[in-house]
Amino acid sequence: MRYGRIGKAVQTRYVPNAVKVIAQTQCHWLWPGRRLGERNLSQKTGPQDKRTRMVRRSRFFQTRGLTMENQNPLSPHRLCDEQRAGLYQAVLTRRDVRGQFKPDPVPAAVLSRILTAAHHAPSVGFMQPWNFLLINSPQLKQRVHDAFVAANTEAAVMFDDERREVYQRLKLEGILEAPLNLCITCDRERAGPVVVGRTHMKTMDLYSSVCAVQNLWLAARAEGLGVGWVSIFHQRELQTILAIPRHIVPIAYLCIGYVSHFFDKPELESANWRPRLPLDELVYFEQWGQTSAEGAVPLQQQLRADQEAVQQGSFVSTRLD
Repeated sequence: MRYGRIGKAVQTRYVPNAVKVIAQTQCHWLWPGRRLGERNLSQKTGPQDKRTRMVRRSRFFQTRGLTMENQNPLSPHRLCDEQRAGLYQAVLTRRDVRGQFKPDPVPAAVLSRILTAAHHAPSVGFMQPWNFLLINSPQLKQRVHDAFVAANTEAAVMFDDERREVYQRLKLEGILEAPLNLCITCDRERAGPVVVGRTHMKTMDLYSSVCAVQNLWLAARAEGLGVGWVSIFHQRELQTILAIPRHIVPIAYLCIGYVSHFFDKPELESANWRPRLPLDELVYFEQWGQTSAEGAVPLQQQLRADQEAVQQGSFVSTRLD
């Protein structure tokens, strides 16, 4: 019999009991480096051998982003508990940051990671219509800020008197404070006139670019970076300041940097501008506006319980079973 490391070709023509040998080395794929025919830990007996086996298996899964406990029969591809918790924590604690930026620059490695996350967003027809325009120049930031101030002044008069007073107290940008500004754009002509999935819904490329924004935002939160989305501009003026061609659509102007803290709630919610809507009232069944259907009640109850856990700050610790 010829021995070979797992993953390498092993000749079995001279081994009549090859099938038996492989069967005896059950789960041999768990132990890279073991030779076929070696005694499997699962063949040993005794409490100490069992504990050793469990520890080794646990370490194997952990180093590959898995845990033995998370081998859900409904979805063996589910992330491990720590990864799931991290994802939901990033989603629930993401904030639109305006005024807590620190002056520390964003390291190139961190910036590369969040841009990589953005670039791996889904896109219609895999057209990847985005570009990422980095702005560090104080002069350019000042021009962008001036454009915001002009547009924001126009926006204020669109609200009634009471609402206007609240609006004028809101801080809606961190253009000058943030060490890095980023404009994410959409090139609607990148994949030609006919794009898979955009043949009938022509705005899908714009939505794809928004997915890139969300990917970057969540990755930034995981890295401890704050992101603020500034949208109060005249589009043409922003394009002129940043020399963006007319056929390229600015999707998001983002202020990025490390922050002193993240607020517990979105600032507009804390300012009583608008409350968070009940999720169970936003979910319909089969037809628009229909809130009742077979099996709807258990889901609605679950939605209400999850929303309550979010409000109490216990969702990640109690609702991921």
